[in-house]
Amino acid sequence: MSMQLTGSVYLFLICLTAALGGFLFGFDTAVISGGINFLRVQFQLSAAMEGWLMSSALLGCMAGAAVAGWLADRYGRKAVLYLSAWLFIISAIYCAMADSAFHLILARIIGGVGVGFAAMVAPMFISEMAPAHLRGRLVSLYQLSITLGILCSYLSNTWLLNISTTSQFGNWMDLYFVKEVWRAMLGSNMVPAFLFFLLLLLVPESPRWLYTQNKGAEGLAILSRINGSAQAASEAAAISTSIKEESGSFKELFSSRYGMALIIGLVLPFLSQLAGITTVMYYAPAIFEKAGFKTDSAMGTASIIGFFNMIFTLVAIWKIDKWGRKPLLVAGFSGLSLALFMIGWLFIANQGPYALVGSFVFYIAVFAATLGPGVWVVIAEIYPTAIRGRAMSLATLSLFFGSTFVTQTYPLLRDSIGIGATFLLYGIIMVPSVFFVVKYIPENKGKSLEEIEQGW
Repeated sequence: MSMQLTGSVYLFLICLTAALGGFLFGFDTAVISGGINFLRVQFQLSAAMEGWLMSSALLGCMAGAAVAGWLADRYGRKAVLYLSAWLFIISAIYCAMADSAFHLILARIIGGVGVGFAAMVAPMFISEMAPAHLRGRLVSLYQLSITLGILCSYLSNTWLLNISTTSQFGNWMDLYFVKEVWRAMLGSNMVPAFLFFLLLLLVPESPRWLYTQNKGAEGLAILSRINGSAQAASEAAAISTSIKEESGSFKELFSSRYGMALIIGLVLPFLSQLAGITTVMYYAPAIFEKAGFKTDSAMGTASIIGFFNMIFTLVAIWKIDKWGRKPLLVAGFSGLSLALFMIGWLFIANQGPYALVGSFVFYIAVFAATLGPGVWVVIAEIYPTAIRGRAMSLATLSLFFGSTFVTQTYPLLRDSIGIGATFLLYGIIMVPSVFFVVKYIPENKGKSLEEIEQGW
């Protein structure tokens, strides 16, 4: 990223680099979907142990999200993103070398902490960089990167599975690429993680965070490079005024003024995960095997789901700053309820695998175009600057708590009430979520972060 770059090109490259944290989020959390059937057999996993293995990364996510906000407010957004990159690298190497389910769980927890750091800080970093009229789209780049990471993990798993069934190396590579191919699947994340670390060397710190650290000159220089001198001066004045009105104390979030922002930040992310998105992303190949596909076909079908996930996220990026946040969320919860009822009924009625694939495509299209980016945009913009990091920690922690709960309970629900009834249950939960959005979520389309703060 040359020092000559300015304006929208410079802004886009900064946001794209931060969004690579989302790619690692998607890749790291979904890559295990290709290995779970091998791991279940090799380590003789019970349903409960399978749930722990699948949700172990999410436990790390919760731990990472819990402290990432304090670290980001104390040491800066960029420092936490650096740390997340190294955790991704360490986790990938550890996963590839794990010799038991216990070590694999530990390795996944380490990667999960990296995910928690990136998931909390990256969208906040982008939100603080972006001008009001582009903020929705640029923060949605983060969700697009998650979907791209998920898709690449599916494609990588399919490619590695093909290698394992058609190749022989006659050396140590046989263990990683043939006999225990799950090692190559889980270890492949180290490549994009190292790229993320290198690119972070080229991006600046958040100008809004610099203002909270009394480094206004540095912040103004970054704003000028992005927006030009005149607009930067106006934006800097608004930031300075806003920060002077904030105490910077975490208890400010629990004041009556920001009480509703706190409720939204805790409830909305949790509800979005009760749609079962982690179940679909983590268990897609196994679910399609249950529906009647063979192992290689099931992985290929999961890749189709990943592809539509990415495509419809592009729709959200295109329209979120035009449609607004609230209509997007209402459409999302309503559409997901319908899709989940369809999936549940098709499983119960045993209507065949291809109708089921169509229902899953509809489900993922709705989620990707609505809740996927919409939730991240809302929680990245509703908090005051001085405590945004710690406040987003709570919101991200809530999201990962929902993910962990759904992922941990899915194998138990699958084995007790069946896959169809499980998806019907998810669909029922979506109905009251619509009413929560209608009653409590404000519309912040086109507003600056400082205007949103003044609106509470």
